[in-house]
Amino acid sequence: MSKARNTNSKNNGKNNSKTVIKTSTTPDFKDLEFTEVDAYLFGNGTHYEIYNKMGAHLCTKDGKEGVYFVVWAPRAREVYVVGDFNNWDAYGYDMKKISDGGVYELFIEGAKENQLYKFLIITQEGKALYKADPYANAAELRPATASKITNLNNFTWKDSKWIEEKKKEDHLKVPMSIYECHIGSWKKKVEDSDDGFFNYREIAPELAEYVSSMGYTHIELMGIAEYPFDGSWGYQVTGYYAPTARYGDPEDFMYFVDYMHKKKIGVILDWVPAHFPKDAHGLAKFDGSCVYEYADPRKGEHPDWGTLVFDYEKNEVSNFLIANGLYWVDKFHVDGLRVDAVASMLYLDYGRTDGNWIPNKYGDNGNLEAMSFLKHFNSMLRKRFPQAISIAEESTAWPMVSGDPDNGECLGFTFKWNMGWMHDFTEYMKLDPYFRKFNHGRITFSLMYAYSENFILVLSHDEVVHLKCSMLGKMPGDREDKFANLKLAYAYMAGHPGKKLLFMGQEFGQWNEWSEKKSLDWYLLDDESHKDMQEFTAKCMNLYKKYPALYETDYDDKGFRWINANDKDNSVLSFIRVSPNKKKNLLFVLNFTPIERPSFRVGTPIAGKYKLVLGNDEENMKKTISSVEGNCDGYDNSLLVDLDKYGINVYEFDGDVSRCLPTKIK
Repeated sequence: MSKARNTNSKNNGKNNSKTVIKTSTTPDFKDLEFTEVDAYLFGNGTHYEIYNKMGAHLCTKDGKEGVYFVVWAPRAREVYVVGDFNNWDAYGYDMKKISDGGVYELFIEGAKENQLYKFLIITQEGKALYKADPYANAAELRPATASKITNLNNFTWKDSKWIEEKKKEDHLKVPMSIYECHIGSWKKKVEDSDDGFFNYREIAPELAEYVSSMGYTHIELMGIAEYPFDGSWGYQVTGYYAPTARYGDPEDFMYFVDYMHKKKIGVILDWVPAHFPKDAHGLAKFDGSCVYEYADPRKGEHPDWGTLVFDYEKNEVSNFLIANGLYWVDKFHVDGLRVDAVASMLYLDYGRTDGNWIPNKYGDNGNLEAMSFLKHFNSMLRKRFPQAISIAEESTAWPMVSGDPDNGECLGFTFKWNMGWMHDFTEYMKLDPYFRKFNHGRITFSLMYAYSENFILVLSHDEVVHLKCSMLGKMPGDREDKFANLKLAYAYMAGHPGKKLLFMGQEFGQWNEWSEKKSLDWYLLDDESHKDMQEFTAKCMNLYKKYPALYETDYDDKGFRWINANDKDNSVLSFIRVSPNKKKNLLFVLNFTPIERPSFRVGTPIAGKYKLVLGNDEENMKKTISSVEGNCDGYDNSLLVDLDKYGINVYEFDGDVSRCLPTKIK
């Protein structure tokens, strides 16, 4: 081919460039060269550091500095590299095919960091495609679409102690309260602007201080891998290996993670190995053929989302994704990945009508390749990076989602979102309190399956968009009742077994649904009711962190005991979270009606003093009460509790609860 130019972006090379002073030594070409061993491992789907070979890497070859480019395009007729270094002119920049599997390479002398580039792929039919690099570590700010040469080896990390401690911890027995956050709309630097974002470095101190002051242990970030459309919130990715340029460059994001670790906050990323968009510069029809997606649209497309499904049967595609998950932990030190849309991966008929999906070889609707992929990924994450966790957003009753990935049919996630609890809980809380007694099972049913998985209780962004109302907006009654109900909801969430997740803005009772286009409504904190709501949420999160009874036995049924789960007429729930060391157990007594209940009798397994640690009005309530003799709820002792309307009474007490069973069980 004599000449080929990129004619679709006259701004290439001009966006987001900046002068960067670098001090690291440029690696030698021989250390990066794609070898026969690399080709073998990649073809077998087991090259777990393929990101160190694929893509664009600064290096020195024969004493000359430049960039080594490698790309996989198995059905291409020709492949070129075009960019700032050659004025986007392909002549003389054709890549050499170096494997039967379709891997191409080219070293370009003089190519430099921050220069933009694309792969020009000539299909078997002679069509020219300008594609972003699937393994690029940086990209232009949308709407521009070129990849950017960058170097990930210059940042000096200071979190080695954090990582070593995380490697040793039992992830199931430590507190985990997650603040789900969209960086671009938590706070904006310039309102009413599509690009008025804070940089990763700029927002890190304020966000870390806020998350820490609220009592959260982790932050979960939406939309970090590069994506073209703001309205997808980052769930339709085109740059799987590139932190989005909306908030800065890769080193800026490294700073963000390192800063969070300095402040003892874990960082979890949303990760999307389920599907990808059809944008022309992305993975779709990468070399003119179905490279990354299933060829049959009955498997390869999501009709509801207008996206393409990864072909997990191809080793190279599976390798691309597994290595990508490991990459974020390896290069950016993230503490975990929340895997989006797992159900859509597992079910071949997900979102598809009869006759428009293909059964597996057993005639069932399970995607066998996706199952193998998830097991493989979770197994390698656990083996290579034991400090990191994986979380499944899986919305069905698929068995054994969390657990040991090397154990039979288990998919191997560390945790699973408890979508069943979320649905029943929000539906119950939305009810007029009069009707709650007729729907009592919705608030108690989750304990029937609470120990079947390692669950995280979630009130995520999905629950406060698309006309579902904010959490405060869901609550029944007048303004005062709405705030009281939301406090009650969060108190129950704090006491229920399982780790916790709450989406930003819901901690202070935002009225509006969330929008990615603007900041949260922080001005509401000038109102006493919203400030009080924020402070109560912080009390719940700090209570959770303080008491081992609320987190050490999350996944052990000995850590929870109902006192009375059946008082539907009063809509009062009472239960105990049992401490593993017999001290500082917690008794929850929660009134889900607007009716005051003075001297409400609650059975108790331990005779003694009960100290109030969370309540509606702690200043005016008795801080400590003593048990009295008198059978109630099957116990020989009881408490007389003054329950306010929508009352929240949480008491601390000591004693070996396991030795004190209800009369009917003895």
